[in-house]
Amino acid sequence: MTVKIITDSVADIPAEVVAELGITVIPVLVRFGEETYRDGIDITTDQFYEKLVNSKVMPTTSVPSLDMFARTYAKLGEETDEILVIMLSSKLSGLHNAALQSAELVESDCRIEVIDSGCAVMAQGLVVIKAARAARDGASLDEILEIVRRNLPRAEIRAAFDTLEYLKRGGRIGKAAALMGSMLKVNPVITLRDGVVEPAGRTRSRAKAIDLLYDFAAGYSHIEELAVEGANCPEDVDHLVERLSAIFPKERIYRSRTTPVIGTHTGPGLILVAVLGDK
Repeated sequence: MTVKIITDSVADIPAEVVAELGITVIPVLVRFGEETYRDGIDITTDQFYEKLVNSKVMPTTSVPSLDMFARTYAKLGEETDEILVIMLSSKLSGLHNAALQSAELVESDCRIEVIDSGCAVMAQGLVVIKAARAARDGASLDEILEIVRRNLPRAEIRAAFDTLEYLKRGGRIGKAAALMGSMLKVNPVITLRDGVVEPAGRTRSRAKAIDLLYDFAAGYSHIEELAVEGANCPEDVDHLVERLSAIFPKERIYRSRTTPVIGTHTGPGLILVAVLGDK
């Protein structure tokens, strides 16, 4: 039987890739006051950013119920006897813990392995895609686990913001708090290291911040996979993809939009590059 791959909506994998590889995506919950939405299902990215800009209520995010995870496992368990779950960094969310706890609730002989990716967005997504391809090609669960563990350290991001205010409000700022003193005067660039947000640079303009994203990708000696994603800045994404096509085939660059869950913590100006490769 083919191993089934599960991840969360924060991985930001393009919908067409999810469908092609048969990846199951657990939607994180987004709340505006009393209104609750399943990330990417009940609210579109455009609708979310319109609400984010115009609503007087700041959105929050939450982990789906254990029952939702358990029902997903049980359903997939009817099709396979091996499931691999790759979740957002446990230092950023309770998703990994919920995935683990839910696996204990399933009365099935299906083997379920849960991995803490230690990353997020398309850095996580690129590894999930690699795992799903291996599963499609007939790899066993143990073989895919080895692939994932070998490649997670090779996945990294750089992300540029207009402000760190949203990260600050959401409590996800980590060591990037060092940038807060000049938050209103700079365009910060961050990364994820050991599962938490850390500063990776600061510039006086958005254009220079995007230059740092390009330089980050260009600094790799070998790029296996590359992705560019943005929140509500399609023109910036287009421009960066064009620039990156000088160092990596344009047709192989994944383009993605950050889901509402990410937008809750970053605001509308986020743009990032994710690389799977070797420096």
